[in-house]
Amino acid sequence: MKTRRMVHGLAACALAGALALAAVTCGAEAPVVLPPPALDNPRQNGATQTAVLAGGCFWGMQGVFEHVRGVQRVLAGYSGGSRSSAQYGTVSGGDTGHAESVQITFDPQQVSYGELLQIYFSVAHDPTQLNRQGPDSGTQYRSAIFYADTTQQRIASSYIAQLDKARAFPRGIVTRVDALTGFYPAEEYHQDYYLKNPSAPYIVFNDLPKIRALKQLFPDYYRDPPATAAR
Repeated sequence: MKTRRMVHGLAACALAGALALAAVTCGAEAPVVLPPPALDNPRQNGATQTAVLAGGCFWGMQGVFEHVRGVQRVLAGYSGGSRSSAQYGTVSGGDTGHAESVQITFDPQQVSYGELLQIYFSVAHDPTQLNRQGPDSGTQYRSAIFYADTTQQRIASSYIAQLDKARAFPRGIVTRVDALTGFYPAEEYHQDYYLKNPSAPYIVFNDLPKIRALKQLFPDYYRDPPATAAR
């Protein structure tokens, strides 16, 4: 569970030094500035599109993408397993096939699918960590892109190959590119959790630094106020 792992994470940070450094050294994964995908859809008028991405706890993923210009709504949820097992208590066991994910609804005239992936790899999570992110471990915290069509599949696979070829990370990217078979929204208390609980230690140490990194490293993409899940 997140709370138990957070206690261990805080203890390690206390040994390492000041709490001010903990958010960087023991909390959120280190951000990087990556080039955009060489293969992408151009921004264009059209109906809203969706992207489904997994990269650790969905609280932080939701927080990052709600602050991206052109994003209209982000839902936290589960992908990769069946509808019958898409509940937090079951998914937390790590054997349902699900990953904690976010469904991003975006305006393709303002932001492209590839640009969302650029942010995903740069500040939302560390794509070199296998079945874990920060204090959380298990297959439900894996790095995965769930593509809705062959265009999304090509863009995602091409971008991973591009980043690996450029050695953008010190280790290889382990992000899976899987077909989207279903997205199931998480329980209401998980939606906009970082906004409802801004002082919670888990949010302070693991998630708010990612939102700050988005603002600092990609200011042209940053929006405030965020596009919340509530409507």
